[in-house]
Amino acid sequence: MTKPFSDHFSFHAAEYARFRPDYPPPLFDWLASIVPRQFVSWDCATGNGQAAIALASRFDAVVATDASAAQLSEARRVANVHYVQAAAESCPLRDRSVDVVTVAQAMHWFDLDAFYAEVGRVVVPGGAIVVWSYALMAIDPAIDALVDRFYRDTLGGWWPAERRHVDEGYRSLRFPFAPIEHPSLEMTREWSLAELLGYIGTWSAFQRYARARGHEALDEFAGRVAAAWGAPERRRTVRWPLAIRAGRISGE
Repeated sequence: MTKPFSDHFSFHAAEYARFRPDYPPPLFDWLASIVPRQFVSWDCATGNGQAAIALASRFDAVVATDASAAQLSEARRVANVHYVQAAAESCPLRDRSVDVVTVAQAMHWFDLDAFYAEVGRVVVPGGAIVVWSYALMAIDPAIDALVDRFYRDTLGGWWPAERRHVDEGYRSLRFPFAPIEHPSLEMTREWSLAELLGYIGTWSAFQRYARARGHEALDEFAGRVAAAWGAPERRRTVRWPLAIRAGRISGE
């Protein structure tokens, strides 16, 4: 038995696709450089295809899987990206058919033993697995303090238990592969207040809190952030450091 699929995002897949930030192009340039060939990549738990679209310009074919049909329905279509509804622990790929596996902001949901067995099965010898996550963003000290308090105090008990792995930068997750050195990278966006609040609205804990308790505390938080933000249309730089783990697949 593999770990049951915990679906935290299907019911707001459209908002997820609209407000989640894209990953930096240098990440994918580096990722393509660490494997001997750029034939096939498997983007596991692709969500709405953010990483898959970037991989498509660097690999001949991208197989992008996700257990959520709703998430896949929001993904942008590109000729060499093949979307498939499938769990991370049971993918439809052939043995030794993939050059690199990527997992963006999702590996904390997996049954790792089952997923790693699939990675070992489908990746060619000398191929790679690259996974990454991001936790809280940085904007401005006054705004950051409000977001941090909201994240930890108001929403603290509403996060799924797996979220702690994101807060830890995946450092405590078992990763049984020969490590590959990686660059230090971050995501950046120029956002208005509405875009920031839209993004926070995609957090799984936000959604769970709102369904159980309503929006009063959420509205109070939005008001405090608005006061610190200034003019609502003002665009501020938002940064998320990426926590990356990369490993080589044995040739045995």
